Amino acid sequence: MPVNNRIAESTAELAQWRQHLHQTPELLYDVEETAAFVADKLRAFGCDEVQTGLGRTGVVGLIHGRDGAGGPIVGLRADMDALPIVEETGLPYASKRHGFMHACGHDGHTTMLLGAARSLAETRSFNGSVAVIFQPAEEGGGGGKAMIDDGLFERFPVSFVYGMHNLPGLPVGRFAMRPGATMASTDEFVVRLRGRGGHAALPHIASDPIVAGAAVVQSLQSIVSRNVDPLKSLVLSVTEFHAGYAHNVIPDEAVLSGTVRALDRSLRAFAEERVRAVASAVATAHGVEAIVEWDANYPPTVNDAEEAAFCAEIATEIVGPDRVDPAAPPLMAGEDFAYMLEEKPGAYIFIGNGDSAMLHNSRYDFADDAIAFGASYWVRLAERALERVAG
Repeated sequence: MPVNNRIAESTAELAQWRQHLHQTPELLYDVEETAAFVADKLRAFGCDEVQTGLGRTGVVGLIHGRDGAGGPIVGLRADMDALPIVEETGLPYASKRHGFMHACGHDGHTTMLLGAARSLAETRSFNGSVAVIFQPAEEGGGGGKAMIDDGLFERFPVSFVYGMHNLPGLPVGRFAMRPGATMASTDEFVVRLRGRGGHAALPHIASDPIVAGAAVVQSLQSIVSRNVDPLKSLVLSVTEFHAGYAHNVIPDEAVLSGTVRALDRSLRAFAEERVRAVASAVATAHGVEAIVEWDANYPPTVNDAEEAAFCAEIATEIVGPDRVDPAAPPLMAGEDFAYMLEEKPGAYIFIGNGDSAMLHNSRYDFADDAIAFGASYWVRLAERALERVAG
Protein backbone atom coordinates (compact mmCIF):
# COMPACT_ATOMS: atom_id res chain seq x y z
CA MET A 1 0.00 0.00 0.00
CA PRO A 2 1.62 3.29 -1.05
CA VAL A 3 0.76 6.69 0.38
CA ASN A 4 -2.98 6.94 1.11
CA ASN A 5 -4.66 8.67 -1.86
CA ARG A 6 -7.17 10.60 0.26
CA ILE A 7 -4.39 11.87 2.51
CA ALA A 8 -2.18 12.75 -0.46
CA GLU A 9 -5.02 14.79 -2.00
CA SER A 10 -5.42 16.76 1.23
CA THR A 11 -1.72 17.53 1.73
CA ALA A 12 -2.16 21.26 1.13
CA GLU A 13 -4.94 21.46 3.72
CA LEU A 14 -2.91 19.47 6.23
CA ALA A 15 0.06 21.75 5.66
CA GLN A 16 -2.19 24.73 6.46
CA TRP A 17 -3.14 23.09 9.77
CA ARG A 18 0.52 22.49 10.53
CA GLN A 19 1.53 26.04 9.72
CA HIS A 20 -1.31 27.42 11.85
CA LEU A 21 -0.01 25.37 14.79
CA HIS A 22 3.51 26.56 14.03
CA GLN A 23 2.39 30.17 14.33
CA THR A 24 0.71 29.61 17.70
CA PRO A 25 3.15 27.58 19.83
CA GLU A 26 2.42 26.84 23.48
CA LEU A 27 4.64 25.39 26.21
CA LEU A 28 4.39 22.33 28.44
CA TYR A 29 0.89 21.91 29.90
CA ASP A 30 -0.27 25.36 28.77
CA VAL A 31 -1.46 24.08 25.40
CA GLU A 32 -5.10 25.07 25.75
CA GLU A 33 -5.42 26.57 22.25
CA THR A 34 -3.67 23.65 20.60
CA ALA A 35 -5.77 21.14 22.54
CA ALA A 36 -8.95 22.99 21.58
CA PHE A 37 -7.86 22.97 17.91
CA VAL A 38 -7.27 19.22 18.10
CA ALA A 39 -10.54 18.50 19.93
CA ASP A 40 -12.57 20.58 17.46
CA LYS A 41 -11.04 18.71 14.54
CA LEU A 42 -11.70 15.32 16.12
CA ARG A 43 -15.35 16.22 16.76
CA ALA A 44 -15.69 17.46 13.18
CA PHE A 45 -14.26 14.16 11.92
CA GLY A 46 -17.02 12.31 13.75
CA CYS A 47 -14.93 10.60 16.39
CA ASP A 48 -17.16 8.49 18.62
CA GLU A 49 -15.67 10.02 21.72
CA VAL A 50 -13.42 13.00 22.41
CA GLN A 51 -11.89 13.19 25.89
CA THR A 52 -10.25 16.47 26.90
CA GLY A 53 -8.34 17.51 30.01
CA LEU A 54 -6.60 14.17 30.47
CA GLY A 55 -3.27 14.82 32.18
CA ARG A 56 -4.40 18.47 32.49
CA THR A 57 -4.54 19.33 28.78
CA GLY A 58 -4.25 16.04 26.89
CA VAL A 59 -6.83 15.04 24.28
CA VAL A 60 -7.90 11.56 23.17
CA GLY A 61 -10.21 10.73 20.28
CA LEU A 62 -11.77 7.28 20.03
CA ILE A 63 -12.76 5.96 16.60
CA HIS A 64 -14.80 2.76 16.40
CA GLY A 65 -14.48 0.45 13.43
CA ARG A 66 -17.14 -1.26 11.38
CA ASP A 67 -18.14 -3.52 14.28
CA GLY A 68 -18.77 -0.65 16.70
CA ALA A 69 -17.63 -0.42 20.29
CA GLY A 70 -16.40 -3.25 22.47
CA GLY A 71 -13.47 -4.67 20.53
CA PRO A 72 -9.72 -4.23 21.00
CA ILE A 73 -8.14 -0.77 20.96
CA VAL A 74 -4.79 0.39 19.63
CA GLY A 75 -3.26 3.74 20.60
CA LEU A 76 -1.43 6.22 18.38
CA ARG A 77 0.30 9.11 20.17
CA ALA A 78 1.48 12.59 19.15
CA ASP A 79 2.87 15.44 21.25
CA MET A 80 1.58 19.04 21.12
CA ASP A 81 3.94 21.35 23.04
CA ALA A 82 6.62 23.75 21.76
CA LEU A 83 9.90 25.10 23.15
CA PRO A 84 11.08 28.36 24.77
CA ILE A 85 13.20 29.38 21.76
CA VAL A 86 13.22 32.58 19.71
CA GLU A 87 12.47 31.54 16.12
CA GLU A 88 14.93 32.65 13.43
CA THR A 89 13.53 30.94 10.33
CA GLY A 90 12.10 34.06 8.66
CA LEU A 91 9.21 31.96 7.35
CA PRO A 92 5.89 33.62 6.50
CA TYR A 93 4.24 31.36 9.09
CA ALA A 94 6.88 31.86 11.78
CA SER A 95 5.84 31.94 15.41
CA LYS A 96 3.67 34.91 16.41
CA ARG A 97 4.68 34.43 20.04
CA HIS A 98 8.13 35.80 20.71
CA GLY A 99 10.26 33.36 22.67
CA PHE A 100 8.07 30.35 21.85
CA MET A 101 8.72 28.08 18.88
CA HIS A 102 7.84 24.67 17.47
CA ALA A 103 11.50 23.72 17.20
CA CYS A 104 10.99 19.97 17.60
CA GLY A 105 8.24 19.32 15.05
CA HIS A 106 5.38 18.65 17.42
CA ASP A 107 3.23 20.79 15.13
CA GLY A 108 3.95 18.23 12.41
CA HIS A 109 3.38 15.27 14.71
CA THR A 110 -0.02 16.64 15.72
CA THR A 111 -0.96 17.29 12.11
CA MET A 112 0.04 13.82 10.89
CA LEU A 113 -2.09 12.18 13.57
CA LEU A 114 -5.02 14.48 12.84
CA GLY A 115 -4.78 13.58 9.16
CA ALA A 116 -4.79 9.91 10.06
CA ALA A 117 -7.72 10.37 12.44
CA ARG A 118 -9.83 11.95 9.72
CA SER A 119 -9.06 9.13 7.31
CA LEU A 120 -9.80 6.44 9.90
CA ALA A 121 -13.08 8.13 10.85
CA GLU A 122 -14.12 8.36 7.20
CA THR A 123 -13.35 4.78 6.18
CA ARG A 124 -13.65 2.77 9.42
CA SER A 125 -12.24 -0.17 7.48
CA PHE A 126 -11.19 -2.04 10.60
CA ASN A 127 -12.67 -3.95 13.51
CA GLY A 128 -12.04 -2.65 17.00
CA SER A 129 -11.19 0.95 17.87
CA VAL A 130 -8.35 3.42 17.47
CA ALA A 131 -7.42 5.86 20.24
CA VAL A 132 -5.57 8.91 18.90
CA ILE A 133 -3.64 10.37 21.84
CA PHE A 134 -2.46 13.98 21.85
CA GLN A 135 -0.29 14.71 24.87
CA PRO A 136 1.05 17.93 26.39
CA ALA A 137 4.39 18.62 28.04
CA GLU A 138 6.72 16.20 26.28
CA GLU A 139 9.51 18.78 26.45
CA GLY A 140 10.60 18.11 30.01
CA GLY A 141 7.19 18.12 31.67
CA GLY A 142 6.42 14.41 31.65
CA GLY A 143 3.03 14.87 30.00
CA GLY A 144 2.88 11.22 28.97
CA LYS A 145 3.21 10.11 32.57
CA ALA A 146 0.63 12.71 33.64
CA MET A 147 -1.89 11.25 31.19
CA ILE A 148 -1.16 7.73 32.44
CA ASP A 149 -1.51 8.83 36.06
CA ASP A 150 -4.81 10.47 35.14
CA GLY A 151 -6.22 7.16 33.92
CA LEU A 152 -5.33 7.12 30.21
CA PHE A 153 -5.03 3.37 29.94
CA GLU A 154 -7.91 2.65 32.29
CA ARG A 155 -10.20 4.84 30.22
CA PHE A 156 -8.74 3.62 26.91
CA PRO A 157 -7.37 0.09 27.54
CA VAL A 158 -5.19 -0.19 24.45
CA SER A 159 -3.53 -3.46 23.52
CA PHE A 160 -0.60 -1.65 21.88
CA VAL A 161 0.62 1.94 21.74
CA TYR A 162 2.80 3.53 19.07
CA GLY A 163 4.74 6.79 18.71
CA MET A 164 6.62 8.62 15.95
CA HIS A 165 9.11 11.52 15.78
CA ASN A 166 10.64 13.37 12.87
CA LEU A 167 14.39 13.11 12.36
CA PRO A 168 16.45 15.78 10.55
CA GLY A 169 19.10 14.25 8.32
CA LEU A 170 16.88 11.30 7.42
CA PRO A 171 15.43 12.01 3.94
CA VAL A 172 11.72 12.75 3.62
CA GLY A 173 9.86 9.56 2.70
CA ARG A 174 12.07 7.33 4.82
CA PHE A 175 11.51 5.63 8.17
CA ALA A 176 13.88 4.25 10.80
CA MET A 177 13.34 2.13 13.90
CA ARG A 178 15.04 -0.51 16.00
CA PRO A 179 14.16 -3.22 18.52
CA GLY A 180 15.04 -2.61 22.17
CA ALA A 181 16.37 0.67 23.54
CA THR A 182 15.93 3.41 20.94
CA MET A 183 16.33 6.53 23.11
CA ALA A 184 18.06 7.18 26.42
CA SER A 185 17.10 8.07 29.96
CA THR A 186 17.58 11.76 30.78
CA ASP A 187 18.67 12.14 34.39
CA GLU A 188 20.04 15.42 35.73
CA PHE A 189 22.40 16.06 38.64
CA VAL A 190 23.64 18.98 40.73
CA VAL A 191 26.78 18.79 42.88
CA ARG A 192 27.16 21.47 45.56
CA LEU A 193 30.70 21.73 46.90
CA ARG A 194 30.80 23.53 50.22
CA GLY A 195 34.16 24.64 51.53
CA ARG A 196 35.52 27.57 53.49
CA GLY A 197 36.05 30.81 51.64
CA GLY A 198 38.78 33.35 52.20
CA HIS A 199 41.19 35.77 50.61
CA ALA A 200 42.67 34.57 47.33
CA ALA A 201 46.14 35.58 48.58
CA LEU A 202 45.82 33.18 51.52
CA PRO A 203 44.56 29.92 49.96
CA HIS A 204 46.24 27.79 52.62
CA ILE A 205 43.74 28.86 55.27
CA ALA A 206 40.70 28.28 53.02
CA SER A 207 39.08 25.14 51.65
CA ASP A 208 38.71 25.96 47.98
CA PRO A 209 35.52 24.56 46.39
CA ILE A 210 36.61 25.70 42.91
CA VAL A 211 39.70 23.49 42.87
CA ALA A 212 37.62 20.65 44.28
CA GLY A 213 34.96 21.26 41.64
CA ALA A 214 37.50 21.14 38.83
CA ALA A 215 38.75 17.82 40.17
CA VAL A 216 35.20 16.50 40.42
CA VAL A 217 34.52 17.42 36.78
CA GLN A 218 37.64 15.58 35.64
CA SER A 219 36.97 12.55 37.83
CA LEU A 220 33.36 12.19 36.71
CA GLN A 221 34.64 11.58 33.18
CA SER A 222 36.33 8.40 34.39
CA ILE A 223 32.93 6.83 35.11
CA VAL A 224 32.28 6.34 31.40
CA SER A 225 35.86 5.59 30.39
CA ARG A 226 36.80 3.28 33.26
CA ASN A 227 33.64 1.93 34.92
CA VAL A 228 31.41 1.10 31.95
CA ASP A 229 31.67 -1.72 29.43
CA PRO A 230 32.82 0.01 26.22
CA LEU A 231 30.19 -1.94 24.29
CA LYS A 232 27.43 -0.22 26.29
CA SER A 233 26.29 3.37 25.96
CA LEU A 234 26.49 5.99 28.69
CA VAL A 235 26.85 9.75 28.34
CA LEU A 236 27.83 11.95 31.27
CA SER A 237 28.15 15.67 30.55
CA VAL A 238 28.88 18.45 33.02
CA THR A 239 27.20 21.46 31.45
CA GLU A 240 27.30 24.15 34.17
CA PHE A 241 29.88 25.36 36.70
CA HIS A 242 29.11 28.37 38.89
CA ALA A 243 31.37 29.78 41.60
CA GLY A 244 32.78 32.99 42.93
CA TYR A 245 31.97 36.70 42.70
CA ALA A 246 35.31 38.51 42.83
CA HIS A 247 38.83 38.00 41.47
CA ASN A 248 40.43 38.11 44.91
CA VAL A 249 37.97 36.01 46.93
CA ILE A 250 37.82 32.24 47.31
CA PRO A 251 34.07 31.48 47.61
CA ASP A 252 32.40 29.23 50.13
CA GLU A 253 30.59 27.20 47.49
CA ALA A 254 30.85 25.96 43.91
CA VAL A 255 27.96 24.36 42.05
CA LEU A 256 28.21 22.15 39.00
CA SER A 257 25.47 20.33 37.15
CA GLY A 258 24.90 18.16 34.12
CA THR A 259 23.09 15.23 32.61
CA VAL A 260 23.49 11.46 32.41
CA ARG A 261 22.05 9.45 29.52
CA ALA A 262 21.78 5.66 29.47
CA LEU A 263 20.08 3.09 27.24
CA ASP A 264 20.06 0.44 29.96
CA ARG A 265 18.05 0.70 33.19
CA SER A 266 20.70 -1.03 35.28
CA LEU A 267 23.43 1.18 33.84
CA ARG A 268 21.28 4.20 34.66
CA ALA A 269 21.15 3.17 38.34
CA PHE A 270 24.89 2.40 38.35
CA ALA A 271 25.67 5.85 36.96
CA GLU A 272 23.84 7.56 39.81
CA GLU A 273 25.69 5.44 42.36
CA ARG A 274 29.08 6.31 40.81
CA VAL A 275 28.38 10.04 40.49
CA ARG A 276 27.52 10.21 44.17
CA ALA A 277 30.54 8.16 45.20
CA VAL A 278 33.06 9.98 43.01
CA ALA A 279 31.84 13.46 43.94
CA SER A 280 31.91 12.61 47.64
CA ALA A 281 35.36 11.01 47.57
CA VAL A 282 37.01 13.77 45.52
CA ALA A 283 35.43 16.46 47.66
CA THR A 284 36.67 14.78 50.83
CA ALA A 285 40.17 14.59 49.40
CA HIS A 286 40.07 18.37 48.90
CA GLY A 287 38.69 19.12 52.32
CA VAL A 288 35.21 20.19 51.19
CA GLU A 289 31.73 18.67 51.38
CA ALA A 290 29.82 17.39 48.35
CA ILE A 291 26.02 17.40 48.31
CA VAL A 292 24.62 15.57 45.26
CA GLU A 293 21.08 16.19 44.05
CA TRP A 294 19.72 13.71 41.50
CA ASP A 295 16.64 14.23 39.33
CA ALA A 296 15.54 10.95 37.78
CA ASN A 297 13.89 12.23 34.62
CA TYR A 298 12.58 10.20 31.64
CA PRO A 299 13.46 6.48 31.54
CA PRO A 300 14.92 4.85 28.41
CA THR A 301 12.52 4.44 25.50
CA VAL A 302 12.51 0.69 24.88
CA ASN A 303 10.75 -0.78 21.87
CA ASP A 304 9.17 -4.20 22.02
CA ALA A 305 11.18 -6.21 19.48
CA GLU A 306 8.14 -7.76 17.82
CA GLU A 307 6.38 -4.41 17.58
CA ALA A 308 9.44 -2.69 16.11
CA ALA A 309 9.55 -5.38 13.41
CA PHE A 310 5.82 -4.94 12.82
CA CYS A 311 6.26 -1.17 12.44
CA ALA A 312 9.04 -1.80 9.91
CA GLU A 313 6.61 -3.96 7.92
CA ILE A 314 4.02 -1.21 7.87
CA ALA A 315 6.55 1.46 6.87
CA THR A 316 7.76 -0.83 4.08
CA GLU A 317 4.21 -1.08 2.75
CA ILE A 318 4.07 2.72 2.55
CA VAL A 319 7.49 3.60 1.08
CA GLY A 320 9.18 0.34 0.06
CA PRO A 321 11.94 -1.73 1.71
CA ASP A 322 14.83 0.40 0.45
CA ARG A 323 13.44 3.40 2.36
CA VAL A 324 13.11 1.71 5.76
CA ASP A 325 15.95 1.08 8.21
CA PRO A 326 14.78 -1.56 10.71
CA ALA A 327 18.04 -1.52 12.68
CA ALA A 328 18.79 2.17 13.09
CA PRO A 329 21.27 3.19 15.78
CA PRO A 330 19.78 4.47 19.04
CA LEU A 331 19.80 8.14 20.00
CA MET A 332 21.04 9.42 23.35
CA ALA A 333 18.30 12.04 23.49
CA GLY A 334 15.24 11.32 25.64
CA GLU A 335 11.51 10.98 25.09
CA ASP A 336 8.64 10.66 27.55
CA PHE A 337 6.82 8.17 25.31
CA ALA A 338 9.06 5.87 27.36
CA TYR A 339 6.42 5.95 30.11
CA MET A 340 3.77 4.60 27.75
CA LEU A 341 6.08 1.82 26.58
CA GLU A 342 6.63 0.84 30.21
CA GLU A 343 2.87 0.28 30.48
CA LYS A 344 2.01 -1.21 27.08
CA PRO A 345 3.83 -3.06 24.28
CA GLY A 346 4.57 -0.93 21.26
CA ALA A 347 7.30 0.91 19.40
CA TYR A 348 8.61 4.38 18.68
CA ILE A 349 9.90 5.15 15.20
CA PHE A 350 11.45 7.99 13.23
CA ILE A 351 10.23 9.64 10.04
CA GLY A 352 12.53 11.61 7.78
CA ASN A 353 12.52 15.41 7.93
CA GLY A 354 15.11 15.90 5.23
CA ASP A 355 18.01 18.33 5.27
CA SER A 356 16.56 20.63 7.91
CA ALA A 357 18.17 22.31 10.89
CA MET A 358 18.54 20.03 13.90
CA LEU A 359 15.84 19.67 16.53
CA HIS A 360 15.75 22.40 19.21
CA ASN A 361 17.44 24.80 16.78
CA SER A 362 16.05 28.30 16.19
CA ARG A 363 16.12 27.68 12.42
CA TYR A 364 14.36 24.31 12.47
CA ASP A 365 11.11 23.70 10.58
CA PHE A 366 9.03 20.58 10.10
CA ALA A 367 8.92 19.34 6.50
CA ASP A 368 5.34 19.52 5.22
CA ASP A 369 6.26 17.00 2.50
CA ALA A 370 6.55 14.39 5.26
CA ILE A 371 2.93 14.75 6.41
CA ALA A 372 1.42 12.40 3.82
CA PHE A 373 3.96 9.68 4.62
CA GLY A 374 3.39 9.93 8.37
CA ALA A 375 -0.40 10.09 8.22
CA SER A 376 -0.52 7.15 5.77
CA TYR A 377 1.74 5.14 8.07
CA TRP A 378 -0.57 5.81 11.04
CA VAL A 379 -3.66 4.70 9.11
CA ARG A 380 -2.13 1.47 7.86
CA LEU A 381 -0.53 0.71 11.22
CA ALA A 382 -3.86 1.07 13.04
CA GLU A 383 -5.71 -1.09 10.54
CA ARG A 384 -3.09 -3.84 10.51
CA ALA A 385 -2.56 -3.80 14.28
CA LEU A 386 -6.27 -4.33 14.86
CA GLU A 387 -6.35 -7.12 12.26
CA ARG A 388 -3.54 -8.81 14.13
CA VAL A 389 -5.18 -8.42 17.55
CA ALA A 390 -8.53 -9.69 16.29
CA GLY A 391 -6.95 -12.51 14.31
